This record gives sequence, C-alpha cells and structure tokens, in this order.
Amino acid sequence: MAEFHNKIYLKLSTLIGEAVTKAFDGTTLNQEEIISMIGGAPNLKMGHFAFPCFILAKPLKKGPPQISAALLENIEKPEWVAEIITQGPYLNFFLTPKAYGELVVESILEGSYFKQAISSDKRKTMVEYSQPNTHKELHVGHMRNLCLGNAIVRMSQYAGIETIPVTYPGDVGTHVAKCLWYYKYHNKEQAPETNKGAWLGRLYSNASNLLEDQKGTDKEDENRKILTSILKELEEKKGEYFDLWVDTREWSIALMKEAYSWADVEFDRWFWESEVDSPSLELAKEYYEKGLFKEDDGAIGIDLSEDKLGFCILIKRDGTGLYATKDLHLAKKKFEEYKIDRNIYIVDNRQAHHFKQVFKVLELMGFEQSKDCHHLQYDVVDLPDGTMSSRSGNIVPLMDLIAQMEETIKKNYLNRYLEDEESGWSAEEVNSTATMVANGAIKYGMIRVDNNRKIVFDMDEWLKLDGETGPYLQYVHARICSLSSKLGFKEGAVDWTLLEASQEIALLQKLSLFNSIVESSVASLKTIHLCSYLYELGKLFNSFYSECSIGKADTEELKKTRLALAVATGKVMNKGLEILGIPAPLKM
Repeated sequence: MAEFHNKIYLKLSTLIGEAVTKAFDGTTLNQEEIISMIGGAPNLKMGHFAFPCFILAKPLKKGPPQISAALLENIEKPEWVAEIITQGPYLNFFLTPKAYGELVVESILEGSYFKQAISSDKRKTMVEYSQPNTHKELHVGHMRNLCLGNAIVRMSQYAGIETIPVTYPGDVGTHVAKCLWYYKYHNKEQAPETNKGAWLGRLYSNASNLLEDQKGTDKEDENRKILTSILKELEEKKGEYFDLWVDTREWSIALMKEAYSWADVEFDRWFWESEVDSPSLELAKEYYEKGLFKEDDGAIGIDLSEDKLGFCILIKRDGTGLYATKDLHLAKKKFEEYKIDRNIYIVDNRQAHHFKQVFKVLELMGFEQSKDCHHLQYDVVDLPDGTMSSRSGNIVPLMDLIAQMEETIKKNYLNRYLEDEESGWSAEEVNSTATMVANGAIKYGMIRVDNNRKIVFDMDEWLKLDGETGPYLQYVHARICSLSSKLGFKEGAVDWTLLEASQEIALLQKLSLFNSIVESSVASLKTIHLCSYLYELGKLFNSFYSECSIGKADTEELKKTRLALAVATGKVMNKGLEILGIPAPLKM
C-alpha cells in the first residue's frame, strides 16, 4: 500500500484500528482507510498527527466528537506516544522525540529512508515533455515545460514508478518553411561560426514579420505557394529545401542539447515530428478508407460535434497533415514501441482542445489505450511587460539569460570570495556554484506555483537568498554542510530524548513527512507540494538554528544530538532538491 513506507502512520493506524474495534463492538476499518485519513494537525500545540472521525459517523450513527472521545477512552497509549487528546471530531497524537529519532531520523542519516518504494502505482509511464521547435530560438518560457517535466519524471522514479522520459521536438511544419524561405530569399547575413541555433531563431522572427508585412500585397500568393512547395519537399525528403533543412536542423538540435546539458536533463527517446509525418498521413488515409474519417470541403477529418469538440481536420486540402494527425500516429507508436501503461503529455493549456480531440479520435479508432493518455497542462510564462512570442521576437533568449544570471550571481554574492585569500574558493568553484545557483533559481521559480497559474519571470526576485526561492533552499543546505564540517559530525548513536524545544519537535515532525509529501505529489502530478514542503523545512531549520544553539549546547550529548538533527535536515533538503532537478551546492 502506498503509505506503508511511513512507519509512524503505520503504527498509528494499528493503534486507531484496535481502538475502533474495542470501542464499537467489533467495528473494523482497514489499515489503508485509516492511513489515508491521518495527517498533520493544524499546529503542533494541538497535536503532531490527527485522525478525523467523520468516516465513522454514518455507519455508527454518532457525531464525530462522540466517536473521537470514545476512541480516546479505548486506546492504549504506547511508550512511543507522548500524549493523545481529542479536538472536537479529531483524535490527535503527540509523539516522543525518541520515536521520531528511531522511526525516521536514524534511517535518514544512514540512507535507507530514501530507498523505499513509496508509490503503489505500478503503471509503466511515459512522460513526454519539452517540445521545442527547431528553427526557433529557445527562450525562458520553454523552461516551465522543461523544469516541470523533469521534476515529474524524477519524483515518479524516486517513488518507484518505472518512468520513461521522452521529448518530441517540432522539426517540420510551417515555422520551418518560413525560416528556410527567409534564409534563401531574404537573408543578407553570413551564418555565424557559433550559436547558429540562436541565429536561426532570429531569422524565423524576421521571416514572420516580413510575411505579415507582405499580407495583402502581390507577394502574398507567391509566398504561400513557396511555403507549400517547401513543406512538400520536406515531406518527400528530397530537394534543395530538404538539403537546407538537414543542415539547419542540426544547428537547432545543438542549441537544444546545450540547454538540456545545462539543466541536467536526459531523455530515453527523442521522437521527431519528421519521423511521424509521412506515417501519420498513411494512418489517416487508412481510416478514411475504412469510413471513419470523412471528406469535408476538400479536407479529411472527423466530426466530433456530438462531443462538443467540433470537426477535427487530419489532412488539409493541400494534402499535408496537422499536429493532430501526427499525434494519432505518435500515440500508437509510443505504446507499441515501449509497452507502456500510461502516456502523459506535458503541454501548455492552449493545447487543451487539441488533446481532447486527439484522445477522442483515438478512442473512435478503437485504440483502447486512449483512456491511458493524459494531458498535464500548465499556464504560460510572461515577462513583466507582457506575453512572450518567438514570432514577434519578444522573448528572453535562454542561453543569454543563463549567462546574465550567472554573472549577476558572481557579482552580487560570489566574487568577494576570490578577493579573500583565506576563503578557500577557487575561480572554478565560483563559476560552478554560480551555475548551480542560476539552475536552482530558474527551476524552483518555474515549478513552485500551481500548473494552472501564470508565471511572471523576474530574475531579481528569483535570485534572492531570502524568501521562497531556489537559492534560499540551496543556501539552507550549504549552511548545514558548513555546520557539519565545522563541528565534525560523525555518525553514531545519539540520545533523542534530549530534544525538548518546540523548534526541535517541529523539525522532527516535518522530517517524518518527506516521503509522504513526495508520494502525494506523484499521485497528483504536481510539484507545488514538494516545493512548499522544502521551503517550510528551510524556515523551520533556520528557526531551530537560531533558537537552539548547536556549537554552544549545554552538554556535549545535546550538541551531538542537535547536530545529528541538523545533518538529517540537510540530507532531506538535498534529496528534495535532487528530486526537483535542482543542484545542492556544498557551500555558497
């Protein structure tokens, strides 16, 4: 069962189950039901964990407060529980520091805590994310998809789900035709020796603007014919435009690989729009011959009006396919090639209608796995002055932004270490740390808000060392590493009963929830829960560090125990950041 990895929940569920049976004449609740109900109390003065009694109200025909009181009377408090009380309809438990230490913290310190399978989901899952277009420049807006997908994959793999990360770049289509058209007929520049992918993206913007300017002129029809002929050549894989496409495509791929390398992202499979272009048309023609797809005004598609999804065009009048056409074939290809049980598409919410059409068409085609296809949507990233657009050129180029962020980090925080000969920092360490902090700032900023909320990218806000930012979490981790090194932490037995302060108890309780938070994050396919958890953990550690002296603790044993608690917090912070794809510097 999903929550059995949580030893505290497991032991509490046994206590509660026995009390239910004893208090109510043999009434039983299964362990899974009980565990699913247990959660943290609203504040630690009310309890560490709470069990709501509403689930028993209907079968027992009693009010939840009466039930919680009866359970309290019939529960036998073990030595690992400090106190049990009722709060209206809730039965609340306070645990001893020793229980936290032995059930959770010791396994965190020796590492076994992070090696448990924490999800009961056994579906082999493919996650498709990052679908940048070749012949366009990567910008900061692309990072929301990349960071979200990377975190979902890493969380799922940590939870024990077999997860296959794939990407699906758009290397054919009208945007490519526009870029090649401009390159051949209007470009006056020599291609640069380096950064050709970014340069190509600027040509695309120039092409879009020129085509827009020439609308309504005698050039419009001519341009349309040329673009159609380019698309035909790409589909047929021959001709001068195809040769040009082969060369320029590699420039864009090099840019993608540079960005993925910086972000520490790897894919098990790169699907390409070009590889499913011709096969998808053949599939559409096959189902046209079978009578499922119909012709309408020269185009071939399927009427989905009964499902309020309109008419889904699959082959245009000029004989070319659309995104939907390719996605039909790609879905079948994924399930056949990898024998997956679930297919998750991480694509922005502007494509919601598209995926509803695709999944419905797959269903009507008799593709049983259509029910196992899921569109995980998110809102877009804006700049403070408005929406980004590759077509208009209103973007923040990704690699330029990364360079700017790293320079800002070095200027504001790290270069001072180079000026201090006793700091022990080398130029290489400064550069690598700047890269890690920029990485953390972008990734955390992109995944800490709900998928359905728009993000406004603000570099200065995202780089702050205080507040809810990636660098703040990285700084907490680095601070703990420094503390551990300075005080000479060594693994060994400690006396957990010495931890009595409220800040210590709060930290113990928070640490016990880590795997359960990851499990719920995976189940909901959301990153916000883990992000919020790590931010709260960071604040709790700073409160503990401020109020509970470690180096100047009253006794050597208390110092040793508090240091163990701090190191365990650092290990959880490190693992949480790792799961989100964020590097954790050892010093900052």
